[in-house]
Amino acid sequence: MPTLNPADVGEDFLRRVPMARTMGLVIDEALPTKAVVRLPDQDKFHNHLGGPQAGAIFTLGEAASGIIVLAAFGDQLERAVPLAVQAQITYRRVAMGQITAVAEMPYSASEVTAQLDAGMRPEFEVPVVITRDDGAVIAEMVTLWTLRPKDSTAPM
Repeated sequence: MPTLNPADVGEDFLRRVPMARTMGLVIDEALPTKAVVRLPDQDKFHNHLGGPQAGAIFTLGEAASGIIVLAAFGDQLERAVPLAVQAQITYRRVAMGQITAVAEMPYSASEVTAQLDAGMRPEFEVPVVITRDDGAVIAEMVTLWTLRPKDSTAPM
């Protein structure tokens, strides 16, 4: 599978992840090194304070990390399945209005695929920072991802 261009990554992600469509996520950037995703302010996802509910914030962050994984490893989908293994989020401030998640890939795709080429099941962390429109950091998240080889007996 050839590498997807940035516009195609966003469309592909929204096609593969119905929850992202349901939430109305907007993908502003989808590169192998950086993903930027917004959750527009929507009453149906508000909590008791009038801002995005914690689960919506988590889903936004996880989506940003998934988009960067798809952008970086979309050419590996025929032989490996990207899976989120673990995620940790720290809520810093009250979220109000639209929020934006920025994920950055701290590894090169070649580093990770080299492990896959060697018959290993690579694991790598993707950090995400989630902010309000005023720039205040409302949450920080780290998602641990793996590329599980399709033809292996590696445990899920």
